[in-house]
Amino acid sequence: MASVQLDNLRKVYPNGVVGVAGASFEVADGELLVLVGPSGCGKSTLLRMIAGLEEISSGTLRIGDRVVNEVPPKDRDIAMVFQSYALYPHMTVAENLAFGLKLRGHDRAAIAGRVAEAAKTLELDQLLDRKPGALSGGQRQRVALGRALVRKPQVFLLDEPLSNLDAKLRMSMRVEIARLHRQLGATMVYVTHDQIEAMTLGQRIVVLKDGEIQQIDTPMALYDRPANVFVATFLGSPKMNLLRGELHDGDHGLRLHVRDGIELPLSPEESMRGALHARVGQSLTVGLRPEDMRIGGDDATLPAQVEAVEPVGNEAFVNLRCGDDEIVLRQPPSGLPNPGDRVRLSHLPARAHFFDGESGMRLG
Repeated sequence: MASVQLDNLRKVYPNGVVGVAGASFEVADGELLVLVGPSGCGKSTLLRMIAGLEEISSGTLRIGDRVVNEVPPKDRDIAMVFQSYALYPHMTVAENLAFGLKLRGHDRAAIAGRVAEAAKTLELDQLLDRKPGALSGGQRQRVALGRALVRKPQVFLLDEPLSNLDAKLRMSMRVEIARLHRQLGATMVYVTHDQIEAMTLGQRIVVLKDGEIQQIDTPMALYDRPANVFVATFLGSPKMNLLRGELHDGDHGLRLHVRDGIELPLSPEESMRGALHARVGQSLTVGLRPEDMRIGGDDATLPAQVEAVEPVGNEAFVNLRCGDDEIVLRQPPSGLPNPGDRVRLSHLPARAHFFDGESGMRLG
């Protein structure tokens, strides 16, 4: 296996559109790193640049100790798993697994050994004589993974490999990929637009928007300390609630004045008070996770109206409107309000996130 190093990697198309704007980070040897972001953010373009399928406009790409900017894809010692399974329909599972090795001139004994090893790892050994048409979606995806696995490359690249599967299969395949990574200790770069996939699979996550890196960190660090409003609302399900207004200071302490009759009392930790006092009179965005708000309580002051209640088993999501802002609460499934109810909300002050009202960047 090998590390992957990107130094100010850029992709600019002939029409001047910037696909990737100066990406710099390192994927450690044996790490599973996830590239995540909305459609069109540049994550697949970045992966294809690593693979050699997309030309690099500027910057330096290293795989292991080699600079590979001009190295053809076949010589980069990488294996790629695409969104589509891309299996040969007229070949059996065994033939699909072996095809790439045959093209590279491996002898029959070596091919048979690698195919048997990959089939056992992915529990395909009972399916080797079947053709893709006789397989389920999850089995086909395992064959696509196996075709990369037999190569024994330095780096695995996976481009939204689970997007064509239903929810149940996606969950089981996430577990399969995580298990495979632990077993192999492989270097993997995984692209997805699904933030749940990113949070559950990635040892670290690179969050992209409009071709630019927004933040790189571990899943829980991103969740607990998002660098800006975009990261805050992109990671987490349901997404973080945002209240925007002007910061006031008075007899009752710091308050976010959302609009007439709607104020949110703020009790920031000591480390944040100086930064907030310096912004009194300025616009501020306060973020609160759905699990950090509740209906009622002695300190409930924020008025809201219940719009919908969504029980999902062991919990429920309560959708409310506070002026023009939409708020979602995560609650136990008992004692739920009814649509149309007018309620007051409280929150955990220590769990509030503060962002500049203009730039959207995190304060503190």
